[in-house]
Amino acid sequence: MATNKIKATIFIPTLNGEDDLERLLQAIFRQQLDSKFEVLIIDSSSTDGTLDIINKYMKKHKNLRLVVIEKQDFGHGKTRNKAAQLANGEIVVYITQDAIPSHDRWLYEFIKPFDLNKKIVGITGKQIPNPGCFPLLKYEIQSVFGNLGPDFGTTIFYKDDFVKDQGVYDAISFYSDVNSAARREYLRGKFPLKDVPYAEDQLLGRDIIDAGYYKAYAPRASVFHSNDLKLSEYKNRMFDETFGLRRLGINVTIPSKKFILKQVVINSTKDFIRIVKDGQYSKKRKIFWIFINPFFHVEKWRGVRLGAMADLSDKDMINKHSLEKKRAN
Repeated sequence: MATNKIKATIFIPTLNGEDDLERLLQAIFRQQLDSKFEVLIIDSSSTDGTLDIINKYMKKHKNLRLVVIEKQDFGHGKTRNKAAQLANGEIVVYITQDAIPSHDRWLYEFIKPFDLNKKIVGITGKQIPNPGCFPLLKYEIQSVFGNLGPDFGTTIFYKDDFVKDQGVYDAISFYSDVNSAARREYLRGKFPLKDVPYAEDQLLGRDIIDAGYYKAYAPRASVFHSNDLKLSEYKNRMFDETFGLRRLGINVTIPSKKFILKQVVINSTKDFIRIVKDGQYSKKRKIFWIFINPFFHVEKWRGVRLGAMADLSDKDMINKHSLEKKRAN
């Protein structure tokens, strides 16, 4: 039965997102939910058609709000914390402007686990790679989310004495705010997102687990999403990820050139087999990816090596290799 209480606030940070935003808003306002929800957008002074799209939907939907900030005032953690402060819903659902809910019960599937257990503080939803995503990333996304649990259930993660190594800890604390949800009271209280340049979501997952609360994986709260980067961008993206982890105090071993060569050969071969069997690629695209995908593996490890070797205080290195810095300029 519907009530006047707002159950969830869906938050979208936007910046020049006209390519995907209309599809995202269409998918959101098709959601089937007995409870009320609202949509909050914080836009970082977009210069394309993003604001026109938002204003069009605001005329149709009274539960859509817009806040505009200066581009330089955006921060991954800071802006999401601002959203939690502005949210009226009990649950704050975070989704990026290029992630599209895969069905009309996406929001319901985020809310349901919170109703089942009060110790669940945060939930990560599933990401389904876009069909045209380059193979390396496509298969990595499928592997990451496939390992979190089966599609027919909700998986609960918590910290106990079975966590005996870093790998297990990283797995149970994994969190991605591309598509996630958390209780507003905890975001405002015990677990605000940290204002760091990168991996603010991973830190939230660790905070929840370390404090003895539960984190869940809700595979049916799924979105279509993949960072469909160009080959020329992938090294810089991997630099950001690796460098960001080191900034958080996470040790990253510098891969040797021999190790990189071995990984490129092994994983390119595995991807070759997957590409041949992949029904989402046409014959022409299969041939294309068979030749191009190995170069993505090379760029991946070039970025990891650069990110692992760089001095954390070297601003020139960051400006030269960071994809976020390049896009901000």
